[in-house]
Amino acid sequence: MATKVHMEALSPTMEEGQIVRWLKSEGDSVVNGDILAEIETDKATMELVARGDGILRAVLLQEGGTAPVGDVIAVIAAEDEDIGDLAGGAGSDLSEAPTQAPGPAQPASEAPSAPSGPPAAAGPAPETAAEAAAPPTDHQERVKASPLARRLAEEAGIDLTTVSGSGPLGRVVKKDVEAAKTAPTPSAGPVASDAAPQPRPAPQPWSDAGAAEGYDEMKVSQMRKTIARRLTESLSPVPHFFLTIEVDMARVLDARKQLNNLVERDGDKISVNDFVLRATGSALARHPECNAAWHDTAIRRYHHVHIGVAVAVEDGLITPVVKHADRKGLVQISREVREMAGRAREKRLKPEEYTGSTFSVSNLGMFGIREFTAIINPPEAGILAIGGVEEIPVAVGGEVVIRPRMRITMSCDHRVIDGAQGSRFLASLKGMLEEPAAILL
Repeated sequence: MATKVHMEALSPTMEEGQIVRWLKSEGDSVVNGDILAEIETDKATMELVARGDGILRAVLLQEGGTAPVGDVIAVIAAEDEDIGDLAGGAGSDLSEAPTQAPGPAQPASEAPSAPSGPPAAAGPAPETAAEAAAPPTDHQERVKASPLARRLAEEAGIDLTTVSGSGPLGRVVKKDVEAAKTAPTPSAGPVASDAAPQPRPAPQPWSDAGAAEGYDEMKVSQMRKTIARRLTESLSPVPHFFLTIEVDMARVLDARKQLNNLVERDGDKISVNDFVLRATGSALARHPECNAAWHDTAIRRYHHVHIGVAVAVEDGLITPVVKHADRKGLVQISREVREMAGRAREKRLKPEEYTGSTFSVSNLGMFGIREFTAIINPPEAGILAIGGVEEIPVAVGGEVVIRPRMRITMSCDHRVIDGAQGSRFLASLKGMLEEPAAILL
C-alpha cells in the first residue's frame, strides 16, 4: 500500500518547512526509518525519516521548495503500484523552488532561445530539454554527506564528489571535509606566450554614464520568516516598557579571574555572561512575578527557571535554553551555553533545547554595545539586554574614581509586570552582581 510522505512538524513552532536536500532519489528503495531528506525548519535543519517501505516513486516538492506542515511532498509505494491519484494532485498547492516564469508557447520545430540579459535573482535557471533528458552521470549522482559537511564544503569551495566519506555507508562527514581542505592541490604551471606585450591603454576619465545599478535579493530563510512573524506578534499586542540600571562589575571581574585560574586547567572558561545568567536565575527565583507569562485569561508564574540565551546565527538568532539556571554552578552554565551555542550555529539543536524558556537574556556587550533594548519573546514577560563592561568615571565617597560599569535594560510586559515589580527584581540582580557571593545564598 502506498505511503504518503508528509511535511512533518519537526519543531514545536514549525508551520512550514523547506527542502534543503533530498537524500533519496526517485526510484531508490526505502526502508521504514531511512532518512529521506533534510528539512529547514524555523529553528534548525532536521532529518525527515520514511514511515513506510517500498520505492520512492514520486518527489512532489523539489529542493528549495517550501510546504506547510501536513502537505504531501512525496510518495513511497511498490514498484508496480498505481500512484496516479496520489502523485497527480498531492503537490498542487506546494510552494516549489523559484524558477523562471514560462514564456509564450513556441512551435515544436523551434529551439528555445536563450534569455537576454542576466538571469533572474530569484532562483536558478530551469534545465534545458537536453539536460533533462540526459541520463545522470557519476558527477551528477547525489553524494551522501552530513548537513555540516555540505555547509563546510560549500564555504571552502570543495567538490564533495572528490571527497572520500568515512561515515556510515560512505557518508562524508566534517572530518573528511577538513582533511580535504589541508590536502595539497596541483597548481597549474606558467603558460608560455609568444605574443608580444601590448601597450597599456591610456587611462580614461571616469564617467557614470551607463554604469550598472542593482541589488542582491536574498531569499528569506524559514528562521528569518519566523523571526519576522514573532517580532511583529510581540511588538504589536505586547505593551513594552523598559527599566535600566548600571552595575559596578569590579567584584565580578575579580571573582571571574580567580575562578578561571582554578578551572582553565580543565579546559573551562567562565565569562561575564555566565555570572549574569546565574545571577538572573537566582533573582527570578526570588521574584516569581517576573518569571511569568501572559496567557489571555491567566498569568502563569513558573516554579522553575529556564533562561533562553540569545545566540547570533547566520540567518538571525536562536535562543538555546539553560534549564534550572538558578540551581546550576557557573562552570556547568558555561559548558552548556558554549556547547549549545556551537550546535545552534550549525543548526543542530534539538527542539527541546530551544523551547520552554521562562525568561530571556540577550548580551551584545562583546560587540562594544553600551546599552540597548530587546524585544520580548511571547509568552514570556521579560528579557534582559546586557551591555558591555566599560571603565568610566563615577563618584564614590565624594571622589571621582574609574570603575568598571555595565548597563542592563529590562523589557517588561506591562500586562504581567508592573514598574515596582521589575525594579525590585533589578535591585536583587544588581546586588548579586556587585557582591557575587550573594548568588550562593
